[in-house]
Order: sequence, then C-alpha cells, then structure tokens
Amino acid sequence: MSKLKSFLQPHALPKGVSVALLLVRLVMGVALVMHGWGKIQSPFSWMGPDAPVPGILQFLAALSEFGGGIALLLGLLTSVAMLGLFCTMAVAVHMHAVIKGDPFVGGYELALVYLVLAVMFILTGPGAFALDVKVFGNKS
Repeated sequence: MSKLKSFLQPHALPKGVSVALLLVRLVMGVALVMHGWGKIQSPFSWMGPDAPVPGILQFLAALSEFGGGIALLLGLLTSVAMLGLFCTMAVAVHMHAVIKGDPFVGGYELALVYLVLAVMFILTGPGAFALDVKVFGNKS
C-alpha cells in the first residue's frame, strides 16, 4: 500500500468512537466554516494592508479554515485538511502567544484548541461515518 493511501485511509474504530468523532467533526466543521467565511471572501488580504503575512500565506490560512471545515463536515480528505489546519493554527498560536503576548483566555486558546483537535483527527481519522471510508476504505 502506498504511503499516501495509508495516510488517507482511516483506522477502523469502534462504533461509539466513530459517533463521538462525528459529533466533534460536525461542531468543529461548522465552527471552522463560520470562522473562515470572512477570510475566504478576500483570501489574499483578509489581514489588512499592513499584514505581517504575505498574501499567499493568508490564502492558505483562509483555505485551511474554510475548506478544512467543509472537509470535516464531509469527512473527506480529513488527514490532508487537518494537516493544513495544524500548520495554520501553529502559526496563529505562535503569533498570538509569543509575538503579541496575548493571554490564554481571549487570545490564543481557540487556535490552540483547533490545533490539538487537528492532531487528534490526523492520528485517529474521521471515524466510520465519513466519506474517507467510502473512498479509501479502512485500515485493518
């Protein structure tokens, strides 16, 4: 089996775990779509004219949030979408916690929650109730 297919193929998980992952996917997916909606409207300039981040990286962040939310809702290409979200949230946590010195509450906690949940989905997969299972099958 190729490494790419192995990365895309979800683990076979118990039904209860798959239900829990589905619930997290749905809530997180809707939240990410809503969070990324404004950014995807002007994907290369959503940070404003004096942005510390180049337009292409702003686009990738907007895509990882909005597109990653859609991917989670469908359970399709979940590992790829969560890898993108992980990178985006790692930068967001670094910018807010280290560069800006924002507090945990009201600062970088949401980005950190998204980062940790992205890791969870990379490691567990989307669960049995996802299109990834239909497209790629389950790992034995």
